[in-house]
Amino acid sequence: MPFALTGVISGATVFGASQYYSSENNGEDFSYFTKSSKNSAFVGMGSAVGDDFVKASKTTVPAVVTIKNYQDRASQRVSESDMFDFFFGPFGGNQQRQQPQQTPKNMPSGLGSGVIISPDGYIISNNHVVAGANKLEVVLSNKKSYVATLIGTDPNTDISLLKIEEKGLPYLNFANSDMVEVGQWVLAVGNPLGLNSTVTAGIVSAKGRSIDILSQQSRTPIENFIQTDAAINPGNSGGALVNINGDLIGINTAIQSKTGYYEGYGFAVPSNLARKIVEDIKKYGLVQRGFLGVGSLDLSNDMQVAAYNQKNKSNLKVGDGIFVTEVTGKSGAEDAGIRMGDVITKIDNTTIGSFADLSFAIGSRRPGDKVAVTYTRNGKPNTVTVTLKDQKGGTSSRSKADLSVTEKIGSEFEPLSERVKTDYGLESGVIAKNITEGSEMDKIGVVDNYIVMEINGKPVNSQKDVEKILNGYKGNVQVKYVDSYGRITTRGFKMP
Repeated sequence: MPFALTGVISGATVFGASQYYSSENNGEDFSYFTKSSKNSAFVGMGSAVGDDFVKASKTTVPAVVTIKNYQDRASQRVSESDMFDFFFGPFGGNQQRQQPQQTPKNMPSGLGSGVIISPDGYIISNNHVVAGANKLEVVLSNKKSYVATLIGTDPNTDISLLKIEEKGLPYLNFANSDMVEVGQWVLAVGNPLGLNSTVTAGIVSAKGRSIDILSQQSRTPIENFIQTDAAINPGNSGGALVNINGDLIGINTAIQSKTGYYEGYGFAVPSNLARKIVEDIKKYGLVQRGFLGVGSLDLSNDMQVAAYNQKNKSNLKVGDGIFVTEVTGKSGAEDAGIRMGDVITKIDNTTIGSFADLSFAIGSRRPGDKVAVTYTRNGKPNTVTVTLKDQKGGTSSRSKADLSVTEKIGSEFEPLSERVKTDYGLESGVIAKNITEGSEMDKIGVVDNYIVMEINGKPVNSQKDVEKILNGYKGNVQVKYVDSYGRITTRGFKMP
């Protein structure tokens, strides 16, 4: 059986199917982040490893928390067992479809981990740990419990930021993950299978891994994982990967396994990327992400190259670098003169060997940032300066107040054709498109190609109609929509 690439999602899936396993910062205070330093990321093997594990464990355990995800039973996804099978395969080898298990009232739908990153209660975790929650409970290692506020999430990196109201909390410093070395000792700390404050040890077994798991929740994922053989299991999601100083080098996120449990490989979001995400969420309320503006082919992926050659009757060779398949109009790449057929080999001083390298090098930058892009054209190297833009072509930072209505609710809309109106017997409606994972429209059950008939009791026939109704609106929003089976549902949310 081939390996399944699975997120360590101890959310509704695991809890339901496992039978309840018993500097310069513009005035912003990010003083709890460590400065870049070689020593903060790596300690040589000359130290007494056992003693270092004890020290790192004592530092880390108090700063790692349990996160309980509570959801309304009525709003839970189609089937918890369906989703469990999707990620992990049939539980216990039973190939027969199990009936969905209803989470008992007042019981969490999922359990995960988080890391306290400031003494005043900011906590970093995974997006999939908090997804769909109407209440998030944080339990410290000393068993003290808090209701947390979700500050923001980023499906592109599977990172979330929470806040509890407390002071003087133990916390971890972010180390410089660029300095992490393959072969160095690391500890994974979290709450696997409901076993609180579990510490496992291993080494960094690889860097820059892409396992194509985040594409399940994002159209523009950034995957550049640290791979470790420290044991990671369901429940470790959002927990800490630390060096033997107890500094945070990654957020444990995924495993690679046939069964859904540890088989030797775990993956963590690098701390430098995680830090950038939480800084953005804290300062702007949303993540600032720069885009180069190119379509790409990963030349290191022999299957992708073979498929491209077959489709386009070309003869590209497998190797390192990113082959530019298209250039977006008015993008930073077009402005800088990059063309289709160029092969990108370096961003600033980072060698680009694969798509994971490119997505990390660009995706961890903000709109307006300038990067040096080295590429080859007709065998000759060239270097140009590219100003990165956001997906709308802007080069400045944006806050939530700058978002359009469709960005705020997480959906775009297209007019209905007359044929569809006739087939469904409708007088009005728009087709929902590009639903953002975790958005307000996603939470109420709307997916791509559902038909939205009315908003706040008013018929809608275009995206402009939706924007007109909700622009400047504050309060509860009522959405009447039709699913793919023709069933009409009315659900609501509070306008963000």
